[in-house]
Amino acid sequence: MKIKIVFNRRFRKSGFGFQVFDFKILTLLILFGVFSEVAMSQTLEDYLIIAAENNPGLKASYARFQAADARISQPGLPDPEMQIGVFLQPMERYMGNQTADYRIMQMFPWFGSIKTQKEEAKYMAQAQYQLFEENKNQLFYQVKVTWYELARLREEKELMRSNLEYLKKLEELSLVRFQGAANPSNSSGTNQPMESIISTTEGVSSGNVMGGMNATSTSKTPTSSMSPSNLSSMGSASPGMVDVLEIRLEIKELENQLEILEANETAFQIKFNQILSREKDSPISIETKLTPVTLDWEIKAILDSIQRNNPMLAMYEQEALAYEQKARMAKLDGNPMFGLGVNYVPFLPRENDGIDHSEHSMDMLMPMFTMTLPIFRNKTEAKIKEANFLQESALYNKKQTENLLAMEWANAYRDWQEASKNLALYNQQIDLVKQQVNLLTTAFQAGTSSYSDILRAKQRILSYEIKRLSALTIQHQSLAQLEALAGISLSK
Repeated sequence: MKIKIVFNRRFRKSGFGFQVFDFKILTLLILFGVFSEVAMSQTLEDYLIIAAENNPGLKASYARFQAADARISQPGLPDPEMQIGVFLQPMERYMGNQTADYRIMQMFPWFGSIKTQKEEAKYMAQAQYQLFEENKNQLFYQVKVTWYELARLREEKELMRSNLEYLKKLEELSLVRFQGAANPSNSSGTNQPMESIISTTEGVSSGNVMGGMNATSTSKTPTSSMSPSNLSSMGSASPGMVDVLEIRLEIKELENQLEILEANETAFQIKFNQILSREKDSPISIETKLTPVTLDWEIKAILDSIQRNNPMLAMYEQEALAYEQKARMAKLDGNPMFGLGVNYVPFLPRENDGIDHSEHSMDMLMPMFTMTLPIFRNKTEAKIKEANFLQESALYNKKQTENLLAMEWANAYRDWQEASKNLALYNQQIDLVKQQVNLLTTAFQAGTSSYSDILRAKQRILSYEIKRLSALTIQHQSLAQLEALAGISLSK
């Protein structure tokens, strides 16, 4: 999957560590430093390639750079002017009959004007290229952020499904326990099915269920299907029924959360495919799971890299250099232009006038010189002021961008640190709660704990696992933002 983008241009960037070098890019794969081929199981790098090849916004940005690059070769000498005048009737002159008048003139701008125009166009092309680099970085950042969100949603769905299966198994065990408590012996006369007992119990008020279904003066008279012995046995088994109901509440909650995650994943899939300029329902392969990442740079070194490598700062600097050349060009335009040319006038000898024109009937060739007189200085001074103000604006924009980038850098680094610390905390908490589950399971087997204790502990593990996934996602996204700001890779 390749898109051919070829351009050759020598760029200079004073103060940015750029030496003179040739840009010769045969494909966007080389431009982005990615050399792997897109396979059936696509990685994040593969999706970055697809986005670079297909995204119309990035293509438009690159086309603007190509247009600016084409302007470099445009400055040159003005086209020569040629004038031809033909007499409908020959004009009688002393030297003969004049039939036509031919003039050709070439104008020459002031010395250095053409070179200055090319320098201005070159700096503007460099500014457009840096803007293209910024758009590429932002596109890659969007791809990464959305990809990490999709990875988080899919891992969270796996956790939900796993926990849902555990709850359903726990529900079956709770039903068995409730059945054993409600029917201590087969000879008690209470042989109705378990689901019938649960539905009957669910029809009783929650106060009676939680209170052990004790008979009071306000209790209703039991029907024929519920004998006093049944009430007595179910009253003693009410804690088991409470466990069943609590587990079912958790199951309903998880099923609802799974539906919400499915809807969120569909929305992010559409967003991701739109960024890649693909069909909305195109499949997205995310085989790898989110893992912790390490930052190989110190905090100050990252900021220094941003100030050196961020394309927006480079763009404003190139614009300032272009406007400097524009001011110089405006000053040069205030000088005269010179023109050199010739004027050729052909003559035909007159006949039968009694005069010998053999020595006089000759064509006329006249060298010509012309010069413009730029005496109206107001427009020249206005052009110089305009260019100076634009240069000042570019420098102020650069300073403002430096401040904004410093704030984004601080926020992204803070998010990365916070996510890293939370990640370490959640890992410790998950280990502790797992130990708690093991202890509660042992205690439950010994009859000193209930299903509710184990259920709460398992739900706490799920909560910490989800928080851990969120922390991992924020860590990757904040690192992606730092890389977009710095324009380089910051992790291993």
